Amino acid sequence: MLNETQINEIREHLEKAQNPVFYYDNDADGLCSFLLFRRFLGRGKGVAVRSYPELNVQYTRKVRELNADYVFILDKPVIAKGFFEEIHRLNLPVVWIDHHEVQGEDFEKEFSNISFYNPLNGKKKSSEPVSYWAYKITGRKEDLWIAIMGCVADRFMPDFADEFKRRYKDYWGKVEDAFDVYYGTEIGRMAKALNFGLKDSVSNVVQMQNFLISAQGPSDVFLESTRNSNFRRKYYQIKKKYDLLLSRAKKKIEGNLIFFDYAGDLSISADISNELSYLYPKKYVAVAYRKGGVTNVSLRGKNVRDVLKRIIGRFKDATGGGHEDAVGARIRTEDLKEFKEVLKKETN
Repeated sequence: MLNETQINEIREHLEKAQNPVFYYDNDADGLCSFLLFRRFLGRGKGVAVRSYPELNVQYTRKVRELNADYVFILDKPVIAKGFFEEIHRLNLPVVWIDHHEVQGEDFEKEFSNISFYNPLNGKKKSSEPVSYWAYKITGRKEDLWIAIMGCVADRFMPDFADEFKRRYKDYWGKVEDAFDVYYGTEIGRMAKALNFGLKDSVSNVVQMQNFLISAQGPSDVFLESTRNSNFRRKYYQIKKKYDLLLSRAKKKIEGNLIFFDYAGDLSISADISNELSYLYPKKYVAVAYRKGGVTNVSLRGKNVRDVLKRIIGRFKDATGGGHEDAVGARIRTEDLKEFKEVLKKETN
C-alpha cells in the first residue's frame, strides 16, 4: 500500500506543478486517474498512451509542445529508457504511479528526477488501481463516481463502494464483485463507454477528456448534448462491433481454453478477454488481435502470468507480462498457431 507520507508527497508534487502533462495508460483506470488529478488541480493536459508495450521516446514531443514543467505517468508499467533520458535532459521532475510489477526502482536510482510510487513496494503489499490512489490523494467527494469507474474497470472493488451505493443507488445493483458492477450496472456501462471512447481519434479523445473534466456527475455521461455527441457515437459504434466479436468468441471453447483471434480496425482484445473471463471464470482465455506481422494477445485465468512466463521464451521477439490473473503478450503473427498449441498443452 501507499503510506500517508507517500500520499502527501504526491499531493505536494501536484500542487507544485503549474503546467503538468499527465501520460496515462489507454484504459478506464488510466483515464479516470488523470481526471481525478486534473479536476483536483484545475490545470494540466492529459495524453493517452497508445504505444505498446512501452511509453516511448516519441511521446516526449508533447512535453516540449505544451511547455510542461512537470511529468506524471499513470498506470503505465513499461517505460522506454530513452523517454526518461530525454525528460532528464529537459531537467523536469517525473512522478510515476503504477500498480504492476515493474522495475521502477531501477529507473529511480538511475535518474535523480524520478519519484516512483507503487503499492506493491510497500510494507503491506497491495495492487489497487491507480485511480483508487488518485481518489485517496485528491479526496474530492464529488469525484467519487469517477474513482468507481476506474476501479471496477480494473476489476477492483474499492472500500468506498458502499458510499457510492448510498449516494447513487440508481447506478448500482445487487453485486458481489467489481465485474458484476462493470457488466451489470449503469456505472459499469459508463466505465465500459470510457474504454470504448479511448479507441477514437486523438482529437475526439481530447474532446472526451474536456467533457469529463467539466461533468457535474454520472447523470451527465450519456446526456444528449453536443458536448458529448462524438463520445456517445463512438460508444454505440464500438458496442455493435464488440457484441459481434464477443458472440463469435463464445464459440471458441476448447477444453479449459477459450482461444479467439481476429483482425480488423478495432483493437479491443483486452475488453473481450475480460468479459469472457467474467462469463467463464473457470476457463483460461486468450484473445489475439492480428495486425500485420504482429499479434497482441490478452490472456486471463488463474495464475496465467506464471503460464505465460513458462512459454514466452519459446517464441522469438515475444514479450509479455502483467497481473497474476491478467496479462498481455506480443508475438509474431507467424507464431500464432504454435502459440495456441503450446498454450492448450499448458492449460488443459
